[in-house]
Amino acid sequence: MENFPLVLIISSIVKILIIVHLLLIGVMIMIWAERRVSGWMQDRLGPNRVGPQGLLQPVADGLKFLFKEDLIPDHVDKPLYVMAPAMLLVPALVAVAVVPFGSAITVFGHEIPLQIADINIGILYILAITSLGVYGVVLGAWASNNKYSLLGGLRSSAQMISYELTLGLGIIGILMLTSSLSLRTIAVEQGAYPWQWNFLIHFPAFLAFTTAMFAETNRLPFDLAEAEQELVAGYHTEYSSMKFAMFFMAEYMNMIVGSAVTVTLFLGGWHFFGLENMGGPVWSGLISFGIFFVKTAIFLFVFIWVRWTLPRFRYDQLMNFGWKFLLPVALTSIVVTGILWITTNSRLIVGIGNVVSAFIVVSIVASLLVMKTPKPAIQDSDNRLTPSALDAIE
Repeated sequence: MENFPLVLIISSIVKILIIVHLLLIGVMIMIWAERRVSGWMQDRLGPNRVGPQGLLQPVADGLKFLFKEDLIPDHVDKPLYVMAPAMLLVPALVAVAVVPFGSAITVFGHEIPLQIADINIGILYILAITSLGVYGVVLGAWASNNKYSLLGGLRSSAQMISYELTLGLGIIGILMLTSSLSLRTIAVEQGAYPWQWNFLIHFPAFLAFTTAMFAETNRLPFDLAEAEQELVAGYHTEYSSMKFAMFFMAEYMNMIVGSAVTVTLFLGGWHFFGLENMGGPVWSGLISFGIFFVKTAIFLFVFIWVRWTLPRFRYDQLMNFGWKFLLPVALTSIVVTGILWITTNSRLIVGIGNVVSAFIVVSIVASLLVMKTPKPAIQDSDNRLTPSALDAIE
């Protein structure tokens, strides 16, 4: 055991290097996949000239950003203007440290977990770090000294407040049943089979959490902070060259980290029908990493799918949806989970109760918000519209 600290230090450095490089490569793959999938969904080709099937298109984009002139407008607050892209990119890189991306491998008799840092408050760490990203958006908007940028930053801060609550409340039920804040423990407790995973037991909370994550990452249909039809480009209107590229990279990194966290919390982590236990002490860890990678990739495809399927919400619709639908569903899930778990100690009953209660809550809220139907137009004996009816139509 004398060399254990050395093994621990070396393994931690290797894991950090691997994960950082995988994130950077993942950003490049997502840029390519977004264009190819959107082309497929819209019945067009997408990028197919730079490299086979357009695989080198992200490299061309990166070189283009590197060689673009890096302009800093005279009217901006330069220190904050320069710092804002980094404040959005760094939290995305740091948050992945506590995400378990596999079980463990055994090297030289030492078991090395496939996770950079297994801390017992991992979920609190994730929520704290991801909430810092909004500062990059707000400071970039404020430092740009541009009205369109400022509106985008204000939208992003209001959106963050609305959906951060749902994001946190949506996982309380999981923490109740798991009795741990460690992401590794949450993944292990779910078991190997899909019917044991949290997305079935906490299905309404899963939908609320996923929707809130879309809003947190500023992805369609919740990209109100950069709505180009209204705000030109929103918070990054005044940015160019690599500073804009950093905003661009941060969005995709947040998508990757958010998908990995969702897979860990709701989709069983690296478990899949016991395949993660096949092979020896090394192969089982690599297989578990492959399972986790595939699940994350599928969820990232959902991100792209939703972007090219749903139109952008209007801003008041966005806020109404967050406060009047998602928040009541998340709160109801906490109450129902607590009551049913204490009284029945059955995950099946908790799952059924969550779905039924969410349906009731959404029905009540929708009935309270529905608009009253207008009275029918008054007609005279000749079936002509009377002046009062014409006024009603107008």
